[in-house]
Amino acid sequence: MYANPLNAYQKTAKNTMSGRELEAHALTSAAMKLKEFQMNWDPDTESGYPELAGAVKHNQKLWSILQAELSTDDHPLPTALRERLLSVSLFVDKRSFDILAHPSPEKIKSLVDINLAIAAGLRGAPAMAA
Repeated sequence: MYANPLNAYQKTAKNTMSGRELEAHALTSAAMKLKEFQMNWDPDTESGYPELAGAVKHNQKLWSILQAELSTDDHPLPTALRERLLSVSLFVDKRSFDILAHPSPEKIKSLVDINLAIAAGLRGAPAMAA
């Protein structure tokens, strides 16, 4: 039995999600971690850098997985859409490296916005402003 009912719900929800729902959930979760750093930015301290770097790297790994999936010959999405998403993923890579080298809240915002827009598309919902 789970000590926390929320943990039980989250595990059950993940087990019953479709692939699109799972991808949307992962992108949204990564965006919220990044948004937390963006909203709580303190330019006078670098103490949060390891956590920020972890959140950026987590997001980048997620996008690397999406890149690999989109690059397969038998992927069901139309070629033009796959190519556009791969272009977005290249931007995410470049921006991630830029954030790791020179962190700023403005740079983080672009990753948050991209993740939330793609997640909204996966859910079939209009993107909400971050």
